Amino acid sequence: MVTVEARLHDLSYWQGARYRPGSSRGHYESWFLRANHPTRSLAFWIRYTIFVPHSRPQDAIGELWAILFDGERRLIRAAKSEVPIGKCDFAPRGLDVRIGGAVLGAGELRGSADGEHRIQWSLMYRDGGAPMVFMPERTYEARWPAAKALCTRPQVVFDGALEVDGESIAVDGWIGSENHNWGSRHTDTYAWGQVVGFDNAPAAFLECATARLKLGPLWTPPMTVVCLRFDGRDYRLNARLRMLRAKGAWKDFDWHFDSASAGVRIHGRFHAAPEDFVSLTYYNPPGGDHTCLNSKLAACEMTLERPREAPVTLMTRHRAAFEILT
Repeated sequence: MVTVEARLHDLSYWQGARYRPGSSRGHYESWFLRANHPTRSLAFWIRYTIFVPHSRPQDAIGELWAILFDGERRLIRAAKSEVPIGKCDFAPRGLDVRIGGAVLGAGELRGSADGEHRIQWSLMYRDGGAPMVFMPERTYEARWPAAKALCTRPQVVFDGALEVDGESIAVDGWIGSENHNWGSRHTDTYAWGQVVGFDNAPAAFLECATARLKLGPLWTPPMTVVCLRFDGRDYRLNARLRMLRAKGAWKDFDWHFDSASAGVRIHGRFHAAPEDFVSLTYYNPPGGDHTCLNSKLAACEMTLERPREAPVTLMTRHRAAFEILT
């Protein structure tokens, strides 16, 4: 029998596809890679996605997304391609994804996406810590919540190149993460943030979210989960009752969160300028779509309070991921 502790560190289990061809339940699934330049205001986000509409498995597609965020020139370039599911392959264990001619394996990704802009990528990545499992482990095999997410490899280092509308951009030691999410429907609305290395704590990792679900005509209260890896220890404030008691709220592009458990309190703020976001349309398996406002150049300040220790404040000026789903 596999113990919970062993499963938490089983990378190939967390990387493997949950997609089952022919299922009519509806499904989305994404593997996304993101990284920031160690010092400059530059970042990329690349996403390999499966979309299966409810009751129409024959209409499933693969999607390729790529975005370059350039805070120095105040520009964002985004591209997306759609590929018939018959031209895609997804391994049920480990990381082995193919969408058309684009591939993603453990430590390597190559491909391109076309739209208003064209982005190509050829990247290698290395190192990384143990998975940061965002929710209680048992919920990943349960029907609720309908959306699952985790960071399979935080603190990875990327090398290689991007080509954006013909311009070559060297990626040399950019720091980021490998991530996996899936479900039968998107969360109805959320703010999500991730920091892979703070300016004053390069080895720290933070991931958090505030979400609300719509159940028929009613909305749930905001639920906030906070997970921090700092100084050799994981703080996972993710129990169901804790999520309901935690505070989390955003207005425009400013999000505050505050959660505590067993004497540990983590509170902070994500924020960015409107021009640091790009608007993306996510198809929803039950029907319709959502708008995701996506930035990888946000600021974050957070404070960790622990019993018998002085509070620690971590901050980054432009290396935080910040998304708002409407």
